[in-house]
Amino acid sequence: MELVYSWLKDYVDVDLPIVELSHALTMLGMEVENVRLVGLPEPEGDTTGVTFHGLPWDKEKFVVARVDEVMPHPNADRLVLCRLFDGKEELTVLTGAPNLYPYKGKGQLEQPLKVAYAREGTQLYDGHKPGYEITTLKRMKIRGVESFSMICSEKELGISDEHEGVIILDDKAPEGTPLVDYMGDAVFEIAILPNMVHCANVIGVAREVAAYINKPLKFPDTSLPVSESPIKGRVSVEITNNDLNPRFMMGLVENVSAKPSPYWVQYRLRLAGMRPINAIVDATNYVMLGAGQPLHAFDYDVLVKRAKGKAPSIITRTPKKGEKLVTLDDVERELDDFNELVCDSAGVLALAGVMGGLESEVTDKTTNVLLESANWNFINIRKTLASHRMNTEASYRNSRNLHPELANTGILLGLKKIAEWGDGTIADGLIDEYHKKYINPTIIISEDDIERMLGISIDAEETASLLTRLEFICEVKEDTVHATAPDYRTDIADGVVGKADMIEEIARMYGYDRIPATRLRAELPPQRGNPLEIRDRTVQDILVNLGLQETISYRLTNPDTEARLYPPGSTPESGPYIELQNPIAVEKRVLRRSLLASILEVMEHNIRLRERLQFFELGPVFLPNASNLLPDEPFRLAIAISGLRHQSAWDQDTPTQYDFYDLKGIIEALLTALHINEYEISATKHASFHPGKCGMLSIGGKEIGIFGELHPKVKENYEFLEAPVIAADLDLETLFAQSPEDFKSEPLTAYPPVIEDLAMIVTEETLSADIEKVIIANGGFLLKQVDLFDIFRGKQIGEGMKSMAYRLTYQAPNRTLTDKNVEKLRLRIIKQIEKELGAKVRKAE
Repeated sequence: MELVYSWLKDYVDVDLPIVELSHALTMLGMEVENVRLVGLPEPEGDTTGVTFHGLPWDKEKFVVARVDEVMPHPNADRLVLCRLFDGKEELTVLTGAPNLYPYKGKGQLEQPLKVAYAREGTQLYDGHKPGYEITTLKRMKIRGVESFSMICSEKELGISDEHEGVIILDDKAPEGTPLVDYMGDAVFEIAILPNMVHCANVIGVAREVAAYINKPLKFPDTSLPVSESPIKGRVSVEITNNDLNPRFMMGLVENVSAKPSPYWVQYRLRLAGMRPINAIVDATNYVMLGAGQPLHAFDYDVLVKRAKGKAPSIITRTPKKGEKLVTLDDVERELDDFNELVCDSAGVLALAGVMGGLESEVTDKTTNVLLESANWNFINIRKTLASHRMNTEASYRNSRNLHPELANTGILLGLKKIAEWGDGTIADGLIDEYHKKYINPTIIISEDDIERMLGISIDAEETASLLTRLEFICEVKEDTVHATAPDYRTDIADGVVGKADMIEEIARMYGYDRIPATRLRAELPPQRGNPLEIRDRTVQDILVNLGLQETISYRLTNPDTEARLYPPGSTPESGPYIELQNPIAVEKRVLRRSLLASILEVMEHNIRLRERLQFFELGPVFLPNASNLLPDEPFRLAIAISGLRHQSAWDQDTPTQYDFYDLKGIIEALLTALHINEYEISATKHASFHPGKCGMLSIGGKEIGIFGELHPKVKENYEFLEAPVIAADLDLETLFAQSPEDFKSEPLTAYPPVIEDLAMIVTEETLSADIEKVIIANGGFLLKQVDLFDIFRGKQIGEGMKSMAYRLTYQAPNRTLTDKNVEKLRLRIIKQIEKELGAKVRKAE
């Protein structure tokens, strides 16, 4: 939100310097992100971390001036000469501003123009260059006429990007006054939290500041003048669903002129980020930004015409089948069945709480205005915004649960501003349909509650005083305060949550920076472990220690992204998806079924940034469950590696790349760290992986997942480099369930091992895992390690055969072993290998 400093001071006498005010706003829960200075000098010293920026207006260089006559340029049709008085002397100033053309050649102006004038040597923004580039006014000749000063546009002063015409100030602007004294300002960029919509307006912020500095809030006058022309009988209102539209109010302004609003109004609107249009529309925007209530102005005569000359009947309802609406942005919208609408007997007029319709908009020809101020169901507004992909200033507020009482304040202020700025007359009375009353909650807070939650002692009287500043209705009963929420707050809940809300209000008013650090008074609840958190943290720590980097990807995706896991022409092994009703983007319209697809997408984006990548990710996938409304969400572990095995270095002649066995080693290291010793890795086939380079991990007969090198055709679906991409997709829940809670830890033995090599000839089909299984089963407790270190194929051992060599490590905990000690074990291992696998053990030569 853009908060205009001068606007704020209309409602509270702020005597704090801008830096201190920025700090106060932040302490109140409205963090000031930066401050744009419009003409004001930048503060010196500590700015409490807030960024200040802007163009200062030198008091001697920028002044208010009076233009008495606009004369034609002798040598240029598009330039004019202004006879100007700057408070000291009369000058002739050259300009090409088109908004001065209507005054050209009319002699002495009956009503002089007040303008922002920059004298020779002034530094200001160049209005004809993109961005904000500083330039200095210098004396020069333009088409034979000397020019040395300037009448300024808004861009040249840093007010807005408007540079087509010069600023024409209000008639009462005193000539000769330094411009910074007349209209210098500051704009605070404030972050409004979702539960603080009551502060998304100037009065709301002023109320908070007034309470914080203990000064009165100067609330604007909402009384309406008496009129002889009543609104009764000239329009009617019907609400078909009170839950979607708790309150609807209307007022009428007659004989109004859609002329430009006063410059000071346009100035404030531009500083707040709104584009001025005319007195009627500006009034609705001014009230919305000032008081927080969105308004909508209808051209009353258009509504009468739609009603065929009768009094319009306004109806709020949901759409009929096939209804459409062309909104103010000239877009035809197909309406959803849940959209709340403002209609008349002829059809749809507006998308309720979001945007009006084009047909009934206010134009330059509008003379009678029907003004709407309503309260809408904020959840339904959010659904409407999501379905139509819209976002407006009105919908921002209506989608955050405004209080229905704000509708009354808004319409009173809106009618007054339209009549004042558009020279109109307000019809007597209001239409007010308010059937679902909002009940403000009453919360009971004790002195003990405050001390227990905040660690400070505040008595009931002081508590009531703090809350009364925020317009809470308080009653003190002994050591408790009964506080009823005011008519502008909907963020105060009932019960325990409401008590927490009140504690927050007390802390804000007391001052967060005044609360001392204290020990927690309440007894700590019993500490219980979180098994899922422990599981994830354990696996994360292991993989990070192995050199992998964790990724966190979106859980939203689209089926086409996951289909890339399969070769072109193949049928993806996936079922139905969980689809979002209102996706934020087409590429994020379903919940993912595969974590592997997510991590490969991350690798694709990073593949050119590093020469070696080692990623892993833990997260759920979402599988529809026919017997349950909610999907199953099993946790998976995905790993992906690619690139060089080792970082490039001067002592490496031929760098090698990751392959299948590197990922196998990572998985085995993970299993070892989880104390899972009995597992099986077997060859398997999968459409996503390279034939012959794909393995299945099983533990205790349960399939944990697959891993291997990506299939070449799958790899072509991604923008990978030439290096192989090796990936794994594992069931984390089943994997971690196999990790024992308790495990034996053996001390390191001081006795040396006996190491033997055992080579054998087996058939090509024999698996290393089968050989290792036999060796381990017959090696006894003295056998500590079995490592395959060589595989040989050649004519010497025969076709269809291979030689496999293993290194066996024997070690005893209490003595030094000799060859004789392990001979029985060796012979038993050889015997069983030959018997079970038909192997021929090769004797050492």
